[in-house]
Amino acid sequence: MPTTHVHAGVADPRSDQGHFHDVVTNFFTCETTGTPVREDVDVSGNFLFNQRGSSPFPYYRESVHGTFAWTNLETGDTFNQVISGTNKDQTIVDNGDGTITITIFAAGGARYFDQNGTMVLKDPGEIRFAVEIDYAGTPGDPSDDTEIAGSFRAIRESTGRTDTEGRDFRADLVEFTS
Repeated sequence: MPTTHVHAGVADPRSDQGHFHDVVTNFFTCETTGTPVREDVDVSGNFLFNQRGSSPFPYYRESVHGTFAWTNLETGDTFNQVISGTNKDQTIVDNGDGTITITIFAAGGARYFDQNGTMVLKDPGEIRFAVEIDYAGTPGDPSDDTEIAGSFRAIRESTGRTDTEGRDFRADLVEFTS
């Protein structure tokens, strides 16, 4: 639920902050293995939009942590992912045509655990990327912003380990819950 910064009893229209907590349960069947799965997601975090100096564009920061648990309904065993991360706008450049380019820094990681609680995969690291946004003529209001299709690009590729790269999630789920 978004809230507004208050200084000396006066709301600050230049910032917006809030917390979120999402708990979801889904059911699906792995297409390649036919394995029925229950997915339990519990993710929470906080965010802040805050304008810096004389910039008319609010900068965004977000921190997230949570768990994903996939239970193999045939065996009753669970494959777990624990995540934590943060991302923040580093620079916002007005392109002069109703769009801005935002360069974003993101860092964090994911750890994966088999049915015995043993860590089996790890994906920590950081990345920098950029995206163009059409700010719809309202630079101080991100609620009507839209991403320009095809504008997302890596500025600095991910650092750290990438244990899950090239792996098949469905095969991992069956392997680590059998």
